[in-house]
Amino acid sequence: MRIKDLIILIGIIGIVLMMVVPIPLWLLSMLLIINISIALTIILVGMNTQDALEFSIFPSLLLITTLFRLALNVSTTRNILANGEAGNVVSTFGSFVAQGNIVVGFVVFLILVIVQFIVIVKGSERVAEVAARFTLDAMPGKQMSIDADLNSGLIDEKQARARRTKIEKEADFYGAMDGASKFVKGDAIAGIVILLINLVGGLIIGVTMHGMTIAEAGTTFSILTIGDGLVSQIPALLISTAAGIIITRATSEGNLSHDITSQLFSYPKLLYVVAGTIAVLGIFTPIELITTLPIAGLLALAAWKMQQNLQKKQVAETQMEEEQQIEEVRSPESVINLLQVDPIEFEFGYGLIPLADSQQGGDLLDRIILIRRQCALELGIVVPVIRIRDNIQLKPNEYIIKIKGNKVARGELLLNHYLAMSTGYDDSSITGIDTLEPAFGLPALWIDEEMKEKAELSGYTVVDPPSVVATHLTEVIKRHCHELLGRQETRALIDNVKETYPALVDDLIPGILSIGEVQKVLIKLLKEKISIRDMVTILETLADSGTYSKDPEILTEYVRQALSRQITQQFAADGDSLKVITISPTVEKKIADAVQQSEQGSYLALDLVTSQEIHQKVADQTTRLLQSGQQPIILASPTIRMYLRQLLERTMQDIPVLSYSELEPNVEIQSMGVVN
Repeated sequence: MRIKDLIILIGIIGIVLMMVVPIPLWLLSMLLIINISIALTIILVGMNTQDALEFSIFPSLLLITTLFRLALNVSTTRNILANGEAGNVVSTFGSFVAQGNIVVGFVVFLILVIVQFIVIVKGSERVAEVAARFTLDAMPGKQMSIDADLNSGLIDEKQARARRTKIEKEADFYGAMDGASKFVKGDAIAGIVILLINLVGGLIIGVTMHGMTIAEAGTTFSILTIGDGLVSQIPALLISTAAGIIITRATSEGNLSHDITSQLFSYPKLLYVVAGTIAVLGIFTPIELITTLPIAGLLALAAWKMQQNLQKKQVAETQMEEEQQIEEVRSPESVINLLQVDPIEFEFGYGLIPLADSQQGGDLLDRIILIRRQCALELGIVVPVIRIRDNIQLKPNEYIIKIKGNKVARGELLLNHYLAMSTGYDDSSITGIDTLEPAFGLPALWIDEEMKEKAELSGYTVVDPPSVVATHLTEVIKRHCHELLGRQETRALIDNVKETYPALVDDLIPGILSIGEVQKVLIKLLKEKISIRDMVTILETLADSGTYSKDPEILTEYVRQALSRQITQQFAADGDSLKVITISPTVEKKIADAVQQSEQGSYLALDLVTSQEIHQKVADQTTRLLQSGQQPIILASPTIRMYLRQLLERTMQDIPVLSYSELEPNVEIQSMGVVN
């Protein structure tokens, strides 16, 4: 056993012996001073700790100091009642505080007891109880957070073990503090009882055994009782205050003095208000200015000094940030940030800044939120955040739309005009600047405010510039949405389904198909503008069909057939009839005969002449329908649909190609032309 361990062991045994063995007065006085020193040390340590666990021995120390203080009370009580004295420390405290007036001494002592028992002890006990309860309740959540950080790779096993150990120690500490706070409460009650014993017992013993008069006994034993109470209650008050400080230190960046100065005095303007209020009290009340003016001046001076320090600190932080940015630009690692490409970008010239500036009435940001919601409802995908920025290299009224850093669309706007599009009949009285509607390439006019009402009366469709941009952006996203769906986005969609259909996802991935194979099917659907919002049906079909084939083309055909009701409602506007262009059996046979099989799957190997001829015949039929104002839809047999789509997708991407098995039986099909 080491020497310091032996000293502590002997000290605790000595505390117990003090309650039985009489102690000389000189030694008792020294022990009382030691008690006060220990209490001062404890409160100073408590004020300078940043974390409660830095003083984790405090609950045990609280018990030992309480026992030491009670042992001193027993020793002083023995000397007071037996000899009518308790040493120089007790008599000095009693006579100095009483100042010749016993009533004042008792009042001071009672105030100290009330402050400790009702204010500090009660508050510390309640805070300790609540802290222990909330710490225990929060343990499962903290453990789960540690496990999540460990699984995601944010921390390693060693850090996770250290954090778990800290959580366990916090729970043990606050649980121990909840019990240890009862010692402080009991000590305060014991102090009151000992006070009554010393006072009543001293009067009786002084009169009966020492031959004192009642007045002499009252004076002598009252002073000793007050001194004994004060010399024990002052250390008790310090230690109970230390307990309250440690328990109430929830979050801290430094010790108590640092937190007070950094948080309480972080608003210098408020100190000016306080200084002005104190000055007003001295001017308009009987309180003299000589009392209030120095305090108000000190507060104002402190506020000015703090304001200067805050400004210097802000300047220093700004300079440090600028230096860090310069260093980051100079460092080789900063180049890696330039490799990041935004999924969607919207850039515009300086003349279109009012579109995006909400202070100038621009609502482009709000419209983009609606576009993302619309795409989620219509296509079933989550559109990434659209990066909006001005570009001085563009014309003032020009804007461009980029997908993954590449320009895919552009347009020009006139902010003080409206875009007017004819619905079939052109009115020569409607004049404006000729242009093309950017989303669909239709001929249109930019007209001013005066011409707007006349154009609407003439049957023109009149649109304001923000709506033109929103429509164009929506169509671009729909046309290129398949490029925005990567493996990470596919994983997010599947995880969303897994929350409500975990058995389906667990059965499909990764046992039957991988994330990449599911992604390929979803991309093929989006390429043909088929919504993937019904992910449950899509995944169910893939789970059933994936056991027979891994070919994305074939799996896509199975999924399209499963989505027949959705596809029918999408292309049959009235729900009863569908006007289509059909493929003749001769053309279907030529396509079917040209299908070749390979290890990677099947593909169409059609000769160039036949391919060009089919292209021309399809173009003739679709052009005829477009001229009559109808949307062309090509209908083919299920066996060749995907190959016909492959043949036409480069030149006729917007022409839907459907098969008979993708349509509901109750839909009437009207053939508007045949590709021979």
